Amino acid sequence: QVQLVESGGGLVQPGGSLRLSCAASGGIFSIYNMAWYRQAPGKQRELVAVIPSGGSTNYADAVKGRFTISRDNAEKTVYLQMESLKHEDKTVYYCSAKRPFSVHLYWGQGTQVTVSS
Repeated sequence: QVQLVESGGGLVQPGGSLRLSCAASGGIFSIYNMAWYRQAPGKQRELVAVIPSGGSTNYADAVKGRFTISRDNAEKTVYLQMESLKHEDKTVYYCSAKRPFSVHLYWGQGTQVTVSS
């Protein structure tokens, strides 16, 4: 079982940048497919970016070209670099982990991103 702890959220002005981190413990981090989701109040949780244990990354259309997901298997950490932030990016961001061939997702507690001038 893996535990996930997000950090790096905060207040940023439109056009600004933030880097979210998700530290994992337990499990074999390198085999997990990692992802970032976000969920606004009253809305469904949506996938933002995915970085598999092997293979290429994928992004939601709304963040392509602005967000970059990466991972450091030695540090057991996945990152989400967010550039050119917009008001609509304001929400809670969650890290998730999934073992290959499993349907179970592990979740972190979330980190709030606020975009405001």
